[in-house]
Amino acid sequence: MIDTALAIRSEETKPDFATGAVNLASPRLGASVISVSDEFFAPRERMLDDTPPVFYPDRYDENGKWMDGWETRRRRGGGNDHCIVELGAKGIISGFDLNTRFFTGNHPPRAKIEAALSGTLPDQSTEWVELVPESELNPDSPNLFQAQNDQPFNYLRLNIYPDGGIARFRVWGAPVCEWKLQDPSGHYELSAIINGGRVVGYNDAHYGDPWVILTPGRGQNMGDGWETRRRREPGNDWIVVALGAAGNVKKVEVDTAHFKGNYPDRCSIQAARLENTSDEDILVDCENWPEIMPEQKLQMDHIHTFEGDALSAAGAMTHVRLNIYPDGGVSRLRIFGTLEQED
Repeated sequence: MIDTALAIRSEETKPDFATGAVNLASPRLGASVISVSDEFFAPRERMLDDTPPVFYPDRYDENGKWMDGWETRRRRGGGNDHCIVELGAKGIISGFDLNTRFFTGNHPPRAKIEAALSGTLPDQSTEWVELVPESELNPDSPNLFQAQNDQPFNYLRLNIYPDGGIARFRVWGAPVCEWKLQDPSGHYELSAIINGGRVVGYNDAHYGDPWVILTPGRGQNMGDGWETRRRREPGNDWIVVALGAAGNVKKVEVDTAHFKGNYPDRCSIQAARLENTSDEDILVDCENWPEIMPEQKLQMDHIHTFEGDALSAAGAMTHVRLNIYPDGGVSRLRIFGTLEQED
């Protein structure tokens, strides 16, 4: 099918309660909709897509109007539709966005969100905790709900009343990793989001979404990473990452996948061990941290691995700062190491 009009893309704004949080329902983390009551008009996968929803005025498929989201048929026999989402990482949820963009006369009037922590797939015996009571939804717009629960969860049940379509479902929160259950002598990806790593801040992020540099797998395209604008003044760009646990850095990977004419020329790593320090103070002081990896040359579209003599033994660290010279794009950053041994 050739569409007679260009797609109209909507913009998404991160809510205040999502500051410092990541989207636990992102497919980049491995999240998926594992079951639905119905998906006649639009399939479940679209609802978790990381990109903002789009609208094609003249696009139809065999079941009707093509919509960018999850949409059920009109219910005639009572009841309501629902789906179950497996989060990409167990985490403490700060809030939700049930975005009904482009769903005008076909959005659900109400919705409810429940959560569970389970080591197996949910079934009839699963105990669900209500995070958002049955609440009204507005058409063609974000619908924001703050969560008031500090327990970790890994499954969600989204109930819509009685039927309709949701363009995007965002679940903002902080991943949780139970390090005490891990082998203390093992090697781990300390920076990974699923292990509790997070982006603290950066000096510039003109393109892309910085948090994705800590996600699994390689970038899918040039938009799947952290990229700064072209630097026209002296200096260099940087990004600060809090590790999921204090650890001794043994290996660093810097992946410039898909960045060819815009990859950084060089990079270096600084690190520090911090306790009870605010993000604001971290960003003010990070320029003065000790250097554990001096400037290293980078290549386009390549996984760079630095270990051994390339890294200084500086003890256990909790935060790292990646410097890129002078600017450019990085698809993934991975910090591997051993956990700090407790006395």
